[in-house]
This record gives sequence, C-alpha cells and structure tokens, in this order.
Amino acid sequence: MKSSRGNKGPLRTLLRWSTWALLAFLLLTVLPVLAMRWWDPFTSAFMLQSRQAAADDGIPHHRTRYEWVDFEHISPQMGLAVVAAEDQRFPNHHGFDFRAIRQAMLDSQDGRALRGASTISQQVAKNLFLWPGRSFLRKGLEAWFTVLIETLWPKRRILEVYLNIAEFGPGVYGAGAAARRYFGKPAAMLSRHEAALLAAVLPSPRRLRADRPSDYLRSRQQWILQQMQGLGGDDYLHELHTATNKKQGKA
Repeated sequence: MKSSRGNKGPLRTLLRWSTWALLAFLLLTVLPVLAMRWWDPFTSAFMLQSRQAAADDGIPHHRTRYEWVDFEHISPQMGLAVVAAEDQRFPNHHGFDFRAIRQAMLDSQDGRALRGASTISQQVAKNLFLWPGRSFLRKGLEAWFTVLIETLWPKRRILEVYLNIAEFGPGVYGAGAAARRYFGKPAAMLSRHEAALLAAVLPSPRRLRADRPSDYLRSRQQWILQQMQGLGGDDYLHELHTATNKKQGKA
C-alpha cells in the first residue's frame, strides 16, 4: 500500500503542474487575442524582429514606417486587392483554406514550385504574434492563434489588422505607411491600380519593389486587377461585411 501511495505522489504533482501550465498558456494566448479585437496593435512580432535583425547587422538608423489606419479610412480597393491576391475565399472559410492546401500539395507532388496556401487569418497570426520559420512548433502555434483569431474577431477586424501590419516593402508596414511612402497620399485615396500594385508585392515585399516595379510585378498587378473584377468589386466587399455581420449574430 505504501508503495502505491508513493507512486501517486509524483503523478499528482505532474498533473497539477500540467494543469497550471495549460491554464497559463491559455491566458497568455487567449487574452491578447481577445484584447486586440478592440485594441489596435502598436507593433507586431515581425516588426520587432526586423529591428533586431537590423541591429544585429550593424544598421544603426533602421527605420520602421508604420501608421495605423482604421478600416473606414482605407480605400475599399485596398481591401479587395489583398483578398484577390492572397485569399479569395476569405469571407467564407474559418481560417484555413483546405482546397488551397490540397492544391499546393498536388502541385508539389507534380514537381511544380511549392506555393503558399496561407490564408489572411494565418498571416495575421504569424505576423502579429510569432516568428518566421517552418518548425512544427511555429506551425502549431500559428494554427492555434488562427483558430483564436477566427473565433474571437469578426472578418472585418481580421482584414483591418492585416492591412495595417502586412509588410509592403523593406521596413514599410501597413497600407497607411505604404500609401504615403510610394504614392504620397493617404490610404483612403488609393486607386484600384495603386492598390493592386501594393498587393502584388506581398509574397516577397523585400524583393519586389512598388517604387521600382519589374515586368513581373506589373504582370502580377494586372492579374490582381482581373481577379478584383472577377470577384465582383463592391458587391464582393458587401459580401465580406455580410459575412462579418452573420458571424457577430447581427441581422
């Protein structure tokens, strides 16, 4: 009997510590995501890492251009452009585009270049809270934060945060900073063509330059413009807002 009781002691201690660790993890992840449904982030994990990388490389005057702009003060064309470029099923999925993931896997099996299948929600999770990389730990945390974001935020808020923290050039974060840096105007004044050009750099914002667009970038801009037209323009944005209202339980 004494031996049995002695064995239960370490197990109970392990269970107790595991429970506290789980509760701490939930608090440290759920509360920040919930708060950012209303609180506008003043920076992101990717911005902080960019500054640290510049410091490590001995770049003393590295500048981060970041200007938060509320959703209603960003041109609707900008929202439509990034959805057309990055995640056309954004209003309808719950954080993961399994069709895109399946197609990317098929393309990889056929020997084609591996293409990304991350949704806008996944990119918000990664850019806002995590770090670059492909480890199983980071991908697992990305999936967890994506679930939290999709559960706790309406679609409009997800898109608003993405438009504000996405990198549009070296050290240029958000549509507000990008609009002023590349076009000398506020984000509310971006045209369809300007919005499509900014969205075109998103896959590789440190290689593709909106201020010096290559032929490839121009061709990608034209493709995005076609996709914007195909999605239905303003009608598609109305669908996005409808999806947001349904998620919030509004009429």
